[in-house]
This record gives sequence, structure tokens and C-alpha cells, in this order.
Amino acid sequence: MAEADSPLSSPLTSFVAADVARGIGRLFARNDIWCLPEMPLRCGRRADLMGIDSKGHVIIVEIKVSRADLLGDGKWPDYLDYCDRFYWGLPPSLDRAPLETEPFLPEQCGVIVADGYDAEILRPAPLRQLAAARRKVETERLARASLRRLVTLGDPQTQQWGSES
Repeated sequence: MAEADSPLSSPLTSFVAADVARGIGRLFARNDIWCLPEMPLRCGRRADLMGIDSKGHVIIVEIKVSRADLLGDGKWPDYLDYCDRFYWGLPPSLDRAPLETEPFLPEQCGVIVADGYDAEILRPAPLRQLAAARRKVETERLARASLRRLVTLGDPQTQQWGSES
């Protein structure tokens, strides 16, 4: 996903999307799931949140903050090839009814509602196990991206070397 297309970077929705991301991050941290925002995937897409739980399962959350954003997103099924569990992350005010329809594969996707303070899983995401080789690659990519972000926070000059993708 191009950065301009990301719900976390759109000027009109950034506050709401950032709140949803923070609430989900807090829920995940309490449950020993650690995630990064805006994680590039090898398919050229960018996961709004991508993380790993205590069992090594890869989790992706796609954040939607408006009905148009939710209904207009035809690329989200691409994310299913990069995670063991997939969730929709939504603010409490967003109508969740479309997520119960067949195009949104409710049997394969969980739903989390969040605000800037907390989140709640309304529908758990079923485990769809990645192949071991794919999980290893994605876990290593996530680890490298995490380390790169940590190092560049301490020394922004290092950002010019390497990339997250």
C-alpha cells in the first residue's frame, strides 16, 4: 500500500486510525503480542499492524476508520498469505455489518474494536497456519524491521542504510 493510501497517514483519518492502532497495541501488549505499525509486505502491500504472539504466530490487523474505506478496499485478501491470524481493526462508531458478509470472509477474519485507550476482540481470528518456511521468512522480516526502527530512533543518520522491505 502506498503511504498516501494508508489509513494511518491520511490527514482526515490519521487521528482516528492512530487511536485504533494504539488501542489495539495496548490490548496486544497485555496479551504478549508485539506488533509494528505500517509493516511492508513482500507483495508490495503494507500491513497497518503486523505482529507476533507468544506462540510465534504472525498476526496482521487492517485498520478501517470509515465505511468508504472498508467497502472500497479490494486488496486486503492479499494479506492472508502473510499471517496466521487476520483481524479487522475498527473504531467503535463504524458499522460492522459489512464484515459479516461473504466478501469479507467472516470465517477467516477476526474483528477488533478499539479507541485510543483500549480494544476488545469481538470475533477471534481463526488460526490459519502459515507454512513453516513462510512463517520463518515473515518473522525474520518483522524482526529486522523492528531492529531497524529501534536503531534509527537512536541514530537517525543510520536510516539511509538498508530498508524495511
